[in-house]
Amino acid sequence: MRTDLIRKTALTAAGLAFTGGAIVGPITAADAAEAKPASQTQSDRKPAGERQLGVRYEAQPNFYYCGPAAARNALSVQGKDISVDAMAKEMGTTEAGTNSINDITPVLNKETGKNDAYRSVEISTPAADDKQTDKLRADIVKTVDDGRAVVANIAGTTTDTDGAIHSFEGGHYISVVGYRDNGQIVKIADSANPNTASYEVTVEHLADWIATRGYATS
Repeated sequence: MRTDLIRKTALTAAGLAFTGGAIVGPITAADAAEAKPASQTQSDRKPAGERQLGVRYEAQPNFYYCGPAAARNALSVQGKDISVDAMAKEMGTTEAGTNSINDITPVLNKETGKNDAYRSVEISTPAADDKQTDKLRADIVKTVDDGRAVVANIAGTTTDTDGAIHSFEGGHYISVVGYRDNGQIVKIADSANPNTASYEVTVEHLADWIATRGYATS
């Protein structure tokens, strides 16, 4: 495992079994960032090897809605505006969080309008190897190029490209809404806190962040 990504040894066997989780510190509805106009949900054209999707960002209204909020932010790049409460009901979200990426993928497909728009990919090992990292990079590039965002179930602590630390030891869900350097750097939309709504990480860091869990991709 890379030394700059730390996982708590106290993670339970259930926590390592491709499950979801809730974050510490509830975010109130008042913290939600102002939505962008629908016209900004279209992809921003970038140079070769780079692409960003427009997100109508919304922060999660409580500490356990990260799954529905990540899915809502991901679907917003397609111009969709869906209630997080409705999606939470479909995903079976409780105060313990959303159990697995497998509970989110069917909802993404339903709201996208295609049964095969998304599929779940698991990284079952404690740390991602080169093959898993390369697959994640290719999946992100393909999904974003298709005009869709990736939703990832992550756990642990990582550092973004600006040196800021992001820690979700109990598990969390995020959206991947862009890439540059041919997918070596990826753009995150994070519903946990509107003050850190957007940041970039290397794909290697993201792959290790996802390890033991999974992601929804085209």
